Amino acid sequence: MSPLPFSSLGDLAQSMLASMEDKDRAREEALRLSRQAVRSCSKAIRSLHRGNPADSDRLIKEARESLDSIEEILADHQDVRHAGFVDDAEQEYAEARNLLAMIVSQKILSPAETGVELANYLAGLGDASGELRRHILNLIRGGRPEEGLGYLEMMEEIYHLLMLFDYPDAITRGLRRKSDLARSMVERTEGDLTAALEMRKVAASMRRLEDKLKG
Repeated sequence: MSPLPFSSLGDLAQSMLASMEDKDRAREEALRLSRQAVRSCSKAIRSLHRGNPADSDRLIKEARESLDSIEEILADHQDVRHAGFVDDAEQEYAEARNLLAMIVSQKILSPAETGVELANYLAGLGDASGELRRHILNLIRGGRPEEGLGYLEMMEEIYHLLMLFDYPDAITRGLRRKSDLARSMVERTEGDLTAALEMRKVAASMRRLEDKLKG
């Protein structure tokens, strides 16, 4: 096979450079949108903890729009799609979307309802368990520990679900560590709730005793 002439090599170089430029532009735009999605999800979670689910829902929809745009931009650049930063954004989205559903509707969404890859869904669900603990602690501080029991049950369900996926990290992307954290948070939250409920009982008994003594 005879070598390509210099003129053909120049044309080939221009074609390859144009292809790389296109990929680089797609990557930069997808990276910007991924950061935007992560910021929207973080704000959505903060809004939930501040008791503003409507604002949280709006921010989560904004994040979904960013993810949809990323999917379109990287349709012809799957190597960039799986570079890692899109997975991080999907995990944040899965966390925020599920947390909203759990706090507002007391239900856990399926991967199909969440609309992200399975490994990212599971990672996001593990992170949502930590945010549920935060929500329960807020209920305890607000004098409503009994409302935390249902959320504790959801934390337990999440932990048992994550434990089913005992696969290498290359497949689950660090899920084992999130499973271990979920177990620790379930145990700590159970202890916090039990103590708060017992204190509530003691306080009620003291009030009844005071009323009886006054009577």
